[in-house]
Amino acid sequence: MSVDAATVRKIARLARIGVAETDIAPLASELSAILGWVEQLAEVDTSGVPPMAAVMPKPHVWREDAVTDGNIRDDVLANAPEALSGFFAVPKVIE
Repeated sequence: MSVDAATVRKIARLARIGVAETDIAPLASELSAILGWVEQLAEVDTSGVPPMAAVMPKPHVWREDAVTDGNIRDDVLANAPEALSGFFAVPKVIE
């Protein structure tokens, strides 16, 4: 795939990147080369390769999905600048 100067200008405008007019031609050739490498990846036969979530196989550790409060209320409230009746105390913002 070949990238022309108009496409480089459009990409720069969409990305909100200022590109000098003298840099457009070199940038177009660099983007064309990058897209050429990506096209080479499409030629690789991956039909026998199973999809992966990670590079290294890792067993899933499942836990019971139960809602708890964590039993650490006092530890959490210790970080608050002010606590009142077991809750964070915040200044009133609406009158």
